[in-house]
Formats: sequence, C-alpha cells, structure tokens
Amino acid sequence: MASRDPERPNVVLVLADDLGPWALGCAGNPEIRTPHIDGLAAEGTRLSRFFCTSPVCSPARASLLTGEMPSVHGVHDYLDARHVGPDGTDFLAGRRSYTDDLADAGYRLGLVGKWHLGANDRPRPGFVRWLAHAGGGGPYHGAPLHDEHGPVDAPGYVTDVLTDAARQFVAAEADRPEPFYLSLHYTAPHSPWKGHHPAEYTDLYADCAFDSVPQEPTHPWVPLVDGHPIGGEADTRAALEGYFAAVSAMDAGVGGLLAEVAAQELEESTLVIFTSDNGFSCGQHGIWGKGNATFPQNMYDESVLVPFVARLPGRVPAGQVSDSLLSAYDLAPTLRELCGLGAGPGSGPGRSFAGLLRGDADEGHDRVVVFDEYGPVRMLRTRSHKYVHRYPLGPHELYDLVADPAERTNLVDDPDHAGLRAELAAELDAWFRRHTSRDADGRVLPVTGAGQVAPLSEGTGAFREAAQFRAVPRY
Repeated sequence: MASRDPERPNVVLVLADDLGPWALGCAGNPEIRTPHIDGLAAEGTRLSRFFCTSPVCSPARASLLTGEMPSVHGVHDYLDARHVGPDGTDFLAGRRSYTDDLADAGYRLGLVGKWHLGANDRPRPGFVRWLAHAGGGGPYHGAPLHDEHGPVDAPGYVTDVLTDAARQFVAAEADRPEPFYLSLHYTAPHSPWKGHHPAEYTDLYADCAFDSVPQEPTHPWVPLVDGHPIGGEADTRAALEGYFAAVSAMDAGVGGLLAEVAAQELEESTLVIFTSDNGFSCGQHGIWGKGNATFPQNMYDESVLVPFVARLPGRVPAGQVSDSLLSAYDLAPTLRELCGLGAGPGSGPGRSFAGLLRGDADEGHDRVVVFDEYGPVRMLRTRSHKYVHRYPLGPHELYDLVADPAERTNLVDDPDHAGLRAELAAELDAWFRRHTSRDADGRVLPVTGAGQVAPLSEGTGAFREAAQFRAVPRY
C-alpha cells in the first residue's frame, strides 16, 4: 500500500509559480491567508534562505530537476514556443533528472500541472500519470491541459482542477505496493489576477490595506506597457487582490492534498515539500514581476528567494527554521538521499541538505555562498553581501545585506568596497568556470528576458531580441 517506510518515503512536491516567501503567513506576512502552508511549516522545517537558480520559470524548473545550472542544461529563459504537438521540442532531451533516479529505484511517478520545459504533452520516462499545462500560463478557467492520451477538457478553476487530479493520484497509488512521487505544479499565483479568481478568495482581501507590499515608485529599469509595469496589470489594487487570492486558493488546494494523504494513512511515510520556481515582486523596488520584470534583468532577493517547507513526521523536526544559504541545485541530491538512494556526486554543484532537514546537529551545512544566473547576469550571495555582475559591460551591483537588507544602496563604485568587490567578482568567475559548459555559457548569449524559442543547438536565434522585450508575455 504505497510506501509505509519513512526511510523510503513517498514524495509529494508542490511547486508554486511566481511566489516569494514574503507572501506566506509562516514567513511573517500578517495580511495573507495561508493556513495550510503555515501548518505544514509548523509540522516540519522551513528554510528561510532558499534560492532559485534563475529568476524565471523554465530555467529554474530545469535546474530543480537536473541539479545543473542553466549554463549547463541550456534552458536560459522562459520557453515561448514548441510546447505541444508533433513539433514540440523537449528542452531536457538527454539530460538526467532526479525523477529518472526515482523511477529506476521503483517509484511510480506522477506530474500534475505546469511543466514548461517543452513537449509538455509527452510523459517523461517513469511517469504513470501525466496531466500537464500546454504552455507556461494563461487564464485560470478552461486551462489547456494534456494527459497521457491527449487534450483534456478542464473548464473549471485550474487550481481546483489540478488539486483534484493530485488527490486522485494519491488515492489510486495508496493501494499499490510501490512508493510514489507526485509533482503538483500549480500555475498560481502567476498572472492574470483581476477577475480570474473565485469570490470566496478575493473577498478575503476586499478591505486589505496591503501594507505588506507598499507600492514604490517605478524602478528605472522597468519597461512600461500602456503606462503600467510590464509584469503587472493596469488596476494595481485589483492585481494585489488577485495575487493574494491566487495564493490563498492554492493554499486551500495544498490543504486538500494533505487531507488526502492523511485519509490514506500515509502521513508518516510521505515527504511533503512546498516551494516555488522563482520569486516575485508586487511593487517592491517599484517592480511587478521577477527577474525579467526589468531590463537588464534583476537579481533582487524578491526575485531569487523562494519558500521551502518540508514535512516528514518523525524524520523532519517540527517547527524548525533554518537560515542556511541553500539553492535549488541542492534539491536533487537531497531528494535522492531522503529516498534512500544515496546523495551521489551528481552532475551539478549541489550537495544534499538531508541532514539539515533531519535536524542533525553536526550537519555542517552552513554554506557561505549561493549563485544565480539569468543569461549574462550572474549573482553571488553571501550571508553579508550580494554581488551582481552583468556581462560584458554592466551595470554591476554590490549590496551590504547587513546594513542594507532591502538592497537600496549600490556600493559597487564605493572606493571603500573596491577590495571586496574584486574578491567577490573573482569568486563568482571562478565558480562559474567550474560549473559551466562551454556550449551553454550564458555570459555570451543574447538572453534579454524576452523568451527562448529553440534549444541552443539552433544557435543564438533561440532567443527573442531585446527589441521584442515589451511585446511578449512574462512567463
């Protein structure tokens, strides 16, 4: 009956779309309603400094699965074409992911929701259930979904549709002897917002002051569409209500899935993880969006910091909060170890933090630096500082995160910080030289945040030109 062994647990990975930890009650937001995710954090461990590898969806998702940086797996921007059909391109073709390891170890795999890595209508190896969104996003009603047999009629609210499918998968797998792995990838809280979410959730915020997201003057790097930021909507108040409502509706879905796990008596042997592909700003720094909400692309913490909560009763301590610097490239070896497969060396820079999740006092996983990239924009973040380098000409940034945690004062040209800047720049360059493939090096690619339409094998035309930056959706 699925796995009843916490040493070889079932796994449920819930992946949000465009969610920063600032938008969760358990991370300190007093206005948003996320009782089920907050409860999950209370029953497990929350990582307060977990970073995506790239602040946009497709590269971030590819890195979660493979443990590799975009400058290795070659997905450098959100995918803007070839999602389904006979011409659909699999952008991870030939690359190994942790799901392959789980399948080889006897796990039965399920995917419900947003894939957005190309060929979205084709189940990946080992998946016995596949219900994927045809693209990267879109309206919340009547979403274009594909399962193992073809297009699926799904006229309802997509968050509920995906939750129901995930619950059905858990119920069906509960009577089988093999352990299961389920990826539930919501499209929430990605735009659109105004008029797209049920009244029971938007009504929660009808009188909200939204003090947790003060609207700042528009950042000078933000392109405007009809006078409003490219990643936002014309009606800012309605967008805030819709974004918060989308989060609360997703939280209700998480609650429903957790209820199904409990109903099947699988709580003690099921590792539940909640995280997001990338972060998001709803007015912070004068930005609406993520890394590609500005040009050049930004690396503010709102864009690169994502929530991470894990629960496995009896194995992951309840109520634990860790501020260790961790990255999405660490997830693959962590899952392999927690599932009894061994962390393994892997092909990427990550290392397992399974011991940290288990509460091992001698884990020693106090990483002092994490790295990010978005095409020619690269970031190094230590506990005390952040350095952002833009190839080939800049502008570059340096922030003292102790004195300036909101990243307001750029010290990159401050003579008193010249030595530190040189030190961090050298460390950034050395790290990426170790963890970059020459054929996929983002430093030399025309990645502008406007979308990727083909694999790198098709040349630099794989990316939309900067001139089109304002005209494309920000998936």
